[in-house]
Amino acid sequence: MAKTSQSASQTCSTAELEDALKVLEGRWKVLIIFHLFRAPVLRFSELRRAIPGASQKMLIQQLRDLEGNGVVVRKVYPEVPPKVEYALTEEGLALRPALVALQLWAASRKGNSSANEHLRSQF
Repeated sequence: MAKTSQSASQTCSTAELEDALKVLEGRWKVLIIFHLFRAPVLRFSELRRAIPGASQKMLIQQLRDLEGNGVVVRKVYPEVPPKVEYALTEEGLALRPALVALQLWAASRKGNSSANEHLRSQF
């Protein structure tokens, strides 16, 4: 009985869900978050290498959107050349269960049961 009331209190309205999805909309945002789960702090150049399909301009734009929405924190070091690091905030880290569920769903679409087991043990 407690589970029912607990899950009912965690539901959200359609508008709240739309707002949450707006934070994640964009071709590269989920991949950025995925890479930041694998390595808690990444320099811009490391993210760029990890996501080769994204242009520098698009990657910067997506990172700034995530930073503006409180999902990612950006740290700039005063040196030449500039060193910029990105990490997930507490709000960003809260996305872990959703990302794991998305990865499991993606693996199940390919019929990859061994990948499902690996993902469950990894997170």
